[in-house]
Amino acid sequence: MLNIVSDIARAAGAVVRAGYGRANRIEYKGEVDLVTEIDQRSEALILERVRAAFPGHAVYAEESGRSGSHDYEWLIDPLDGTTNYAHAIPCFSVSIGLAHQGRMVLGVVYDPLRDELFAAEAGRGATRNGEPIQVAAQTELGRSLLTTGFPYDVRTSAINNFREWELFYKRSQGVRRPGSAALDCCYVACGRFDGYWEYKVAPYDVAAGVMIAQEAGAVITTVMGEPYTLPSASILMANPDVHRQMLAVLEEARR
Repeated sequence: MLNIVSDIARAAGAVVRAGYGRANRIEYKGEVDLVTEIDQRSEALILERVRAAFPGHAVYAEESGRSGSHDYEWLIDPLDGTTNYAHAIPCFSVSIGLAHQGRMVLGVVYDPLRDELFAAEAGRGATRNGEPIQVAAQTELGRSLLTTGFPYDVRTSAINNFREWELFYKRSQGVRRPGSAALDCCYVACGRFDGYWEYKVAPYDVAAGVMIAQEAGAVITTVMGEPYTLPSASILMANPDVHRQMLAVLEEARR
């Protein structure tokens, strides 16, 4: 199954890579939420191949929504990092995850520009291009490099992540905002980032990344410290030591 999904992700990545840097049609789903024709082409390819390989399974895809009813459900983001993509910023990915009765069992995230494929199956560890990966061993928040994102309703919502960003920037080595939640998860999984938090994430944004980070040794909860389950609206992941310290900062931000 993992080999099939990896091939599907690479095929979708080829579609994404071919359209990169071109004048693609852009539409707005919200004030700052974009979709391009490449999102739609990538999703159409993924859906066609997933349904052919796994007929009857349910699907939850970013552009076309939910369809079907089954114990197995595919969570698909055909182009995670669309805003980056539309501005020719080289940070985006294809994300395909599989849940069984709400529990993640498989995840694949593919970065088509770097040709990096992150993958994991429940209980079998996580890999990057076939080589095992694990979370960083850093134990101090002050020496940790963190990553985050901001919600699409940041202009109007009080839950905007600004206070948290400020506190983490003062307490860590630095905070980055790459713009692809799926890659944020994978970069925690392989030790490039030491921790990741975000509010208002959609299940298809992080489903595959959660599987990969979990298999790489990350502790994954909501920002409140509750167990992360689909479809939790917030996420916090890091190794056990950094996770504990990040949770304390998030509690301080709420106070």
